[in-house]
Amino acid sequence: MTPGQKPYYIKFETPKEVSEAAYEVLRQASRTGKVRKGTNETTKAIERGLAKLVVIAEDVIPPEVVAHLPILCEERKIPYVFVPSKDQIGPAIGIDVSTAAAAVLDPGEGAQILEQVTQELARLKKAA
Repeated sequence: MTPGQKPYYIKFETPKEVSEAAYEVLRQASRTGKVRKGTNETTKAIERGLAKLVVIAEDVIPPEVVAHLPILCEERKIPYVFVPSKDQIGPAIGIDVSTAAAAVLDPGEGAQILEQVTQELARLKKAA
């Protein structure tokens, strides 16, 4: 990116309550719906247009591992949210290891929370 050029996607500060709601959507979707875990599976879900919400950890090192995800989401008009910790995404989807990203394919019982999260994300992006 050249100096002064804006990124292709909008990076906004995610409020704690939105992050917590995103983790809750992951928890409910992993129990009663469908979730893809990890950067590779998340990328495939976005490219195939299956993802309803993409959750990306901010603490991924190097950040290039997940840098393409928001760009793909923007292209496909899929909502995405940055959450503080990869260590919380894993347990939220029922695995014992941390993961850099996850995609909700079917929210299951978390559909109502997913709707609230996507509305709030749209509002935050407009304000950014």
